[in-house]
Amino acid sequence: MRYPDQLTVALALLGFAGYGREKGRADLVLRGGEVYTVDAARSWASAIAVRDGRVVYVGSDSLPRGLIGPGTEIVELAGAMVLPGFQDAHVHPISSGVELVECHLHSLTTTVAVLDSIRACALARTDRPWVRGSGWQLPIFPGGNPSRVALDRAVPDRPALFYAADGHSAWLNSRALALAGITRHIADPANGRIERDPRSGEPSGTLRESAMKLVERVIPQRTRAELAAGLDRAQREANGFGITSIFAATADEPDLATYADADRAGTLSLRVVAAAYSGEQVDSILPHAQAWRTRYATPRVRPTAVKLFQDGVIEARTAALLAPYLDRAGDAGTPIFDQATLDRLTADLDRDGFQVHVHAIGDRAIRMTLDAFAHARERNGLRDARHAITHLELIDPADLPRFRALGVVANFQALWANGDDYLTKLTEPALGPARSRWLYPIASVVRTGAIVTGGSDWSVS
Repeated sequence: MRYPDQLTVALALLGFAGYGREKGRADLVLRGGEVYTVDAARSWASAIAVRDGRVVYVGSDSLPRGLIGPGTEIVELAGAMVLPGFQDAHVHPISSGVELVECHLHSLTTTVAVLDSIRACALARTDRPWVRGSGWQLPIFPGGNPSRVALDRAVPDRPALFYAADGHSAWLNSRALALAGITRHIADPANGRIERDPRSGEPSGTLRESAMKLVERVIPQRTRAELAAGLDRAQREANGFGITSIFAATADEPDLATYADADRAGTLSLRVVAAAYSGEQVDSILPHAQAWRTRYATPRVRPTAVKLFQDGVIEARTAALLAPYLDRAGDAGTPIFDQATLDRLTADLDRDGFQVHVHAIGDRAIRMTLDAFAHARERNGLRDARHAITHLELIDPADLPRFRALGVVANFQALWANGDDYLTKLTEPALGPARSRWLYPIASVVRTGAIVTGGSDWSVS
């Protein structure tokens, strides 16, 4: 078996056994290539042997006697490269895989294209009680606020729900709003906002943050079969890019069950560290995480992390800032948890051995999270916790050195720092030039010596 010269083979180094010469025949031998070991002392080799899912030899093409037997598969690399599988440090595989077969709006850049796509999608799915999808981009709608009236024209006969690309807003038509009981008389929920017509006070069609739960209570839940199919699509996509290990952010109980079921059935090709998410009811977060860590742990699934949200996003004006938004007088956004609650919750999770993974985008939310990690260390002592803050859009310069000092992992989505319409049309005008200087300061954090990781946040990206 030979691979073309240009092929890169990504191999998951599972339980790496070093450069040893263990007894027994190998199941797989790759030789005649460029093997990158990620070892500073011995970075390159030409051959690798695997037995029972473990690397048992890395070295020259002169393999130990007895390692190759009649049943050994031999791959002649012909100069191709072998390297450890990539890890995506923040991704949402199951929901993203499900979205691939729903109405998919991610690549569309005009309101006309979005509405045409939704109309065609609805016509192609006349058997579905709801028309649903995701991926609309906030900058193409005035104020990032699409109208229910436009969606009514595209889907007049059924309720319709479409999540924004960033996952922090939802767009509903009038039928969906009515089924959810969302009228001008309903107040905004805690940590959420119902966008409204400024003259009538009627819901305009866009929900922010926790307000989305109002409609999620009435929309049909995805079935176990749909979730399993979503995972299968997602891991094929991941494996195709050489991704063999993931950090599954925001994994609720159905997600955890889907990962565990796939591993028990022998169909899971990813190694998964999952961040359990059970909502924002403080007293239930730790008990749920403890129960799920036991219930859904398998050889390839480790539910050893917990996901917390401390704010929303700047483009929807739901991120928590140290100074007000320039276009919302006196409004600096509201953090999800107050400092005392976040301190207590973080310390309790840390004491129980969980890795705490916190969504924090605004500079106030980031500072509060760093303070909470400092509190946990003071209360519980130092350990290799690998707590992380993810997204990190706006960091106050005074907080840059604290990541290294506290051992907090800085988890960036570097693709977002690209000067797109989200930044230029929705974010920078709300901050002004001086604060916008500190958007996505990835290099500044790297220079402090902090641990920096990267995640795609697919399907947000």
